[in-house]
Amino acid sequence: MKLAIDSTKTLHNGVEMPRFGLGVYKMTDKEAAVEAMITAINAGYGAIDTATIYDNEAEVGEAVRNSGVKREELFITSKVWNTDQGYDETLRAFEASLKRLGFDYLDLYLTHWAIEGKYVDTYRAIQRLYDEKLVRSIGVSNHQQHHLEKLLATANTKPMVNQIELHPQLTQVPLRSFCANQDIAVTSWSPLARGRLLEDPVLLEIANTYGKTIAQVIIRWHLQSDLTVIPKSVTPSRIKENAEVFDFSLTEEEIELIDGLNQDWRSGTHPDDIKA
Repeated sequence: MKLAIDSTKTLHNGVEMPRFGLGVYKMTDKEAAVEAMITAINAGYGAIDTATIYDNEAEVGEAVRNSGVKREELFITSKVWNTDQGYDETLRAFEASLKRLGFDYLDLYLTHWAIEGKYVDTYRAIQRLYDEKLVRSIGVSNHQQHHLEKLLATANTKPMVNQIELHPQLTQVPLRSFCANQDIAVTSWSPLARGRLLEDPVLLEIANTYGKTIAQVIIRWHLQSDLTVIPKSVTPSRIKENAEVFDFSLTEEEIELIDGLNQDWRSGTHPDDIKA
């Protein structure tokens, strides 16, 4: 697979989703957030991943409008938060997100977490938004296999994406295999394990081989593992550096070495432990 910064993954409904984008979690300084997003868009990032709980949807809209890039050339994702879940509540939450963004559609809308007793109705509402062509693609975030199986039992349109915590110390192979069998694309959040891996000797040796940083090696590993990836940074130099991963390729042996770093370690909450 030849990869470039504008490479896309074809979702099961035919929509082309960028394989590489910018995550904007914890970008709470409004001015810095807009600057970071514009920097990313101008560096070739084709996607921005936000959420209601990030409190920066308005900044995403501002950055897109001020970037000089047409809205339709970018792939914008948002998510419905836990306290907004339920059928009618999700429809209202989506309308509020669109208003904050200043857009008339989203490219991808996700259930943020599988809140027991609510996530099925939440996804039902998201399907309605898709049917009404207010979103180009739909999916979920932080859903385990048993959550997905429950949705698939009644869904008219199965999720196109499952966004999960995924990095070399949390490779999530069984869940990835299930998603692959269902033609559900997987997006990695916390792809760099919040800096935990930036001194790992295995990764350092690989990085030195290519004259790259460990972060760049990890991002390349995600891409070559058929994952879409959304590294986060507010630092312009780091945003550009994270995108400089398309001029080298990891060998199969190197991919296996990185796969072998798995410890099932999570930086975030286990999806089965989340509460509303």
